[in-house]
Amino acid sequence: MKKITQIKDRFRGFLPVVIDVETAGFNCETDALLEMAVVMLQMNAAGHLVRGTTFDKNILPFKGANIEQSALKFIGMEDPFHPFREAICEKEALTALFKPINHQLKLQGCSRAILVGHNAFFDLNFVQKAAARCHIKSPFHDFSTFDTVSMAGLVYGETVLAKSVQAAGLEWDNSQAHSAVYDTEKTADLFCTIVNQRPLTKPEY
Repeated sequence: MKKITQIKDRFRGFLPVVIDVETAGFNCETDALLEMAVVMLQMNAAGHLVRGTTFDKNILPFKGANIEQSALKFIGMEDPFHPFREAICEKEALTALFKPINHQLKLQGCSRAILVGHNAFFDLNFVQKAAARCHIKSPFHDFSTFDTVSMAGLVYGETVLAKSVQAAGLEWDNSQAHSAVYDTEKTADLFCTIVNQRPLTKPEY
């Protein structure tokens, strides 16, 4: 048997991409998308999935967006319009963040990206709705995801990200939590740890 070392072979033609968004509420139709982080994944020669490059953008609320103060407090953001955030409009942010995904799709020979996230459907809904607002084609599958909540619940009996990461034997720093970059990278590490517990092989012909 030969080890699978290509992502397209491991995930049936899909490219898993880890995403986390920070938002000004829970409603993707009305609430602002404030930050989005993307972590690319790679497979090494041993057939193990590893974390690759991280991309991140701070995003300005779209015109007319609802901003819940309780949501801002939860993520530790006082003013989403503060110039020090160096936030950019949704269209510019999504164009920049989708670019490396589309590049990897071509490079890896994959047909579609599939979103990996902790409560993945929440992130997917916000990303897809923002893409539709900006008239940008999303690289992600419309409804399929890899959700680390379900995966960690099955493997470790934990569903909270911090507890799931620690149950996987990985480090967790509460002071950095709820930033899109930190949460995305930890979700990526958790996903890789779970996937790597069962490397796949294929027959040699």
